[in-house]
Amino acid sequence: MASATLFTNVRPAGKAATDVLVRGGRIVAGGQGASVGQGAPGDVAVIDGGGALMLPGLVEAHTHLDKTLYGMGWYRNAVGPRLIDKIDNERAMKRALGIDPARQSARQVALSVGHGTTHIRSHVDVDTDIGLAGIEGVMATRERYRDIVDIEIVAFPQSGMLVRPGTVELMADALRLGADVVGGLDPSGIDRDPKGHLDTVFGLAERFGKPIDIHLHEPGELGAFAVELTIERTRALGLQGRVTLSHAFCLGMPDAAAVDGLIDGLRQAGIHIMTTGPASVAAPPVKRLAAPASPSAPAMTASATTWGPYGTGDMLERAMFVGMRNNLRRDDELQLALDICTHGGAAVMALDGYGIEAGCRADFVLVEAETIAEAVAGHPPRNLVVKGGRVVARDGRALVEVP
Repeated sequence: MASATLFTNVRPAGKAATDVLVRGGRIVAGGQGASVGQGAPGDVAVIDGGGALMLPGLVEAHTHLDKTLYGMGWYRNAVGPRLIDKIDNERAMKRALGIDPARQSARQVALSVGHGTTHIRSHVDVDTDIGLAGIEGVMATRERYRDIVDIEIVAFPQSGMLVRPGTVELMADALRLGADVVGGLDPSGIDRDPKGHLDTVFGLAERFGKPIDIHLHEPGELGAFAVELTIERTRALGLQGRVTLSHAFCLGMPDAAAVDGLIDGLRQAGIHIMTTGPASVAAPPVKRLAAPASPSAPAMTASATTWGPYGTGDMLERAMFVGMRNNLRRDDELQLALDICTHGGAAVMALDGYGIEAGCRADFVLVEAETIAEAVAGHPPRNLVVKGGRVVARDGRALVEVP
């Protein structure tokens, strides 16, 4: 049995065609004839890359595996426009539709891996209606598919914490059970107590030694106030690099001077920003966020849920959406769009050995594209997905069974 694999005729990041040798789950060499001197005859399996573009494994650094509707048929959406309308409807539909977190997360994992995703951070609902059922379901999926994808779980109080007594205790239980990150949600808009909400979130993080990821939909000055409170707590507790604000629509407000001040504060506190590249609301300016010494701005991809029908689990498609939303047109700008969905997400998840250089973990995807810009603009088929040196998907389909 071969103990190493040589991937021939691949083009790392669009460079000239070469060979890449993988051994022990890591990239150990690159260049023509990379296998020479690396193993005895018959020790190295060979896979022809067909001249495909080689990219690092895509990082889906914000999704909701527990409540995707993938494979359940079409859901007729008649939900009201407010955030609370969507939250309340979703809580009711989980039981009405029979959304099983283990089954649905497995289906979404297979779809995402087929598109080239090798790492996922999933926000998983914790509330007094479902308790820890979502956490337990996604944990089962994490264990079942650990050989094809790494999954990080955020304990997420989707319905609020302080407004639903008992939720804080459930959040602590989720972290004891194995959740990796403390989640939060709109300190003023949902919990009506920004100081109390953030003190609770940061208190849980300090108690359990976990990073933080807060959904912040609040627009304008209300959102800016939450950002300022988050910066204060991050710096006071020495949590630089361990706090993320997802969505952060307030950073798209028209007052450029105010936004610049917020971004400077975020940079000094080492707080990461995630953006969906939304089409209908203000969005964080990714060029400003991606400037040297600024926080990273990874994107998320949403699968179809009761919130809306859009999302295929394809991070290259999401990179295109971010590019369109931010008017990224030049080839170097499309490189930024890809970086948002690869290295940006890797920074948020603090991934060790991420990339496609020698010494990195052998997590990569081969794409039928000439350049990175073409991969983003056209999000063409993924020929091969490799995780830990093993092929886990071919021609857009994960090599696993799903319920």
